[in-house]
Amino acid sequence: MSADENPKAVPVGAVMEASAGMLQKQLYAIFTTPTDGLGPVFANMEAHLAFQVQLEADGILYAAGPMWTDDEQSWEGEGMVIVRAKSRAEATEVAERDPMHVSGARVFHVRPWLINEGSVNLRLDYSTQKFTIN
Repeated sequence: MSADENPKAVPVGAVMEASAGMLQKQLYAIFTTPTDGLGPVFANMEAHLAFQVQLEADGILYAAGPMWTDDEQSWEGEGMVIVRAKSRAEATEVAERDPMHVSGARVFHVRPWLINEGSVNLRLDYSTQKFTIN
């Protein structure tokens, strides 16, 4: 690609080729947003969290949690859930089963996400049997 080109999209194959030596772990991000304020979100929170814990136990949930406002001072009910799935369709099926979405308290959008770079640091202290994830 020349310096004059400014593509709006690059084919997946080109991205995979460019990052061939990296992790290339395909996951799916589920962005979830309230439909009618926080009341319905809180009404479904217990069932939603139980669903998330079950996804974790089943090895489907990679990570999940709330998304703060841009000023990092509050929460408006948005969240992000990262799941292991074979396809976007399968990830969508997972999201459709979430009690938040079943009840209509939130709507969601699924995006494929490829992990190439990053790290996880885990410290395990034998004497106290405690661990820290950074």
